Amino acid sequence: MSPTLSPLAGKPAPASILIDVPQLLAAYVDLVPDPADPAQRVAFGTSGHRGSSLSRSFNAAHVLAISQAICDYRAMQGIDGPLFVAIDTHALSAPAFEQALEVFVANEVTTMISAGTPYTPTPVLSHAVLTYNRGRTDHLADGIVLSPSHNPPADGGYKYNPTNGGPADTDVTRWIQDRANALLAEGLNGVRRVPYAQARRSSRVIEHDYLASYVSDLANIVDFDLIRAAGLKLGVDPLGGSGVHYWGPIAERYRLDLTVVSEVVDPQFAFMCVDWDGKIRMDPSSKYAMAGLIAMKDRFDVAFACDTDHDRHGIVARSSGLMLPNHYLATLVDYLFRHRPHWRADAAVGKTVVSSSLIDRVAERLGRRLYEVPVGFKWFADGLFNGSLGFGGEESAGASLLRMDGGVWSTDKDGLVPALLAAEMTARAGRDPGELYADITAELGTPYSDRVDAPASADQKARLGKLSPAQVSGTELAGDPITAVLDKAPGNGAAIGGIKVMTAQGWFAARPSGTEAIYKIYAESFRDENHLRSLIAEANKMVDSALAS
Repeated sequence: MSPTLSPLAGKPAPASILIDVPQLLAAYVDLVPDPADPAQRVAFGTSGHRGSSLSRSFNAAHVLAISQAICDYRAMQGIDGPLFVAIDTHALSAPAFEQALEVFVANEVTTMISAGTPYTPTPVLSHAVLTYNRGRTDHLADGIVLSPSHNPPADGGYKYNPTNGGPADTDVTRWIQDRANALLAEGLNGVRRVPYAQARRSSRVIEHDYLASYVSDLANIVDFDLIRAAGLKLGVDPLGGSGVHYWGPIAERYRLDLTVVSEVVDPQFAFMCVDWDGKIRMDPSSKYAMAGLIAMKDRFDVAFACDTDHDRHGIVARSSGLMLPNHYLATLVDYLFRHRPHWRADAAVGKTVVSSSLIDRVAERLGRRLYEVPVGFKWFADGLFNGSLGFGGEESAGASLLRMDGGVWSTDKDGLVPALLAAEMTARAGRDPGELYADITAELGTPYSDRVDAPASADQKARLGKLSPAQVSGTELAGDPITAVLDKAPGNGAAIGGIKVMTAQGWFAARPSGTEAIYKIYAESFRDENHLRSLIAEANKMVDSALAS
């Protein structure tokens, strides 16, 4: 069950593990998926469809089928406003963009593509959809994101964001998935498309200045005057992602002392340090992937990074190095609800079931309602849209929040804003986020947490997703009485796709990943490391039993 740390972890990527980009692109076109093979069908997880052309799980056929399915869904729902399009720097994103555009133009969909830089972060797309739809009741816009997020360089991804700007809900993605798979089974006979050159010349393809719109609006969610007045020295590593050309304009517009440590864009991501398992993964929450920026921490008052589509953040504090996502989320919640006086008095704190219980304690101290939901940022979209949630965050370093005036900003995860807020709180407090986190734990307790990932087949993931409270026969967990066994989230009653077992001093949760062929066990103790290991050991036994049954 315990993962084996690769000897390459935290080291610069050797040439031997770099992808062959021409081979990857050739496979995207040449390899045709088998609709009868579940591993080669369209499957929308928590963040859209992801896969690799080399395994026939993300190929031209998938993109054509998904694009047509989205056009069919839009027609069925009467969505006839423009479709905003974002892509990241993964090698498969560019050809996927071309195929998608061919289908959208053939279906007479007005498509908004990026002017200037070819890349657009996920939160920038959400912001663009919401900006366009503000004050409208019809002819609403929606969007797609072509990105597998922080996944390895050989992967591609496709995500749909409906008119609320956030990730599509399960009923929407299921319809799109089923329609796309039907089109695959029919040999793409129902797909309408025109040649890319013709599509690119179409009057229905409109260049939109995503960068200027987003960057100019940032002053309504981050206090740049405070940061500038403090004279902070900041550092950022875009990790070769879609926000690589955003940080310079942000620094210039708001007159920040911000150093972009690398502006390299490389589809092999050869500049990365290797993640824990020997793979290249642009994960800003991994101390192995982030080894380069961590080594620079003493050069800056605070530094940060974002993943490839810039919907996740990583915070490197001078005092403590890379902060665990849960630690920074708790610190951010504590800061925001103290310094955003125009948010609604009843605006809640949103978190997923596998996020730290320290957030629960912070929310209780603030007198704010906690809204706990399953994994997946889609569960926060409506609350962020209507202002009933001031903040929504998940343990994988994804978060979004309201504007200073309490209005909606982005209903999808935004990596840039939480990163910039690390500078704002440092400027206001004169202490970095690592030091502020230490203050919180001194009063509310120190959490000891871990997440264990292990490979899992589709069958194993399905069995894990059906774990139920009835399968927990004991009354104690790691020596403490069990206080709750959950298979549904307390905030909205939705199934968590796994199980969470809780005591007064700790908990564990087990669930299959929605985007990778792995399963995950999360555990947290408010006692010590030994207690944490006991929690994980007992969780392992339960998972092993479920997989063997």
